[in-house]
Amino acid sequence: MPRATLRLATPHGKAVWGALRPEVGREIPRTRVNIVPGEREIVLNIEASDLGALRAALNSYLRWIRISEEIGNMVGESDE
Repeated sequence: MPRATLRLATPHGKAVWGALRPEVGREIPRTRVNIVPGEREIVLNIEASDLGALRAALNSYLRWIRISEEIGNMVGESDE
């Protein structure tokens, strides 16, 4: 079973985690996703039944992370 683990160091950790948390509950075909919040990082674990499903899930989560980071930078807020 293909797996990916992403460790994201960010000053917007709480905001990014909050934005991703609802997505974890959504059904993405053939995948399981887990997000672990940390003090200065977020760990995203994705398991998929095949490489195509893993790629699709990674693309979705990376896009959501990028958007969350961009919004945090525009607003100028951080967790500090």
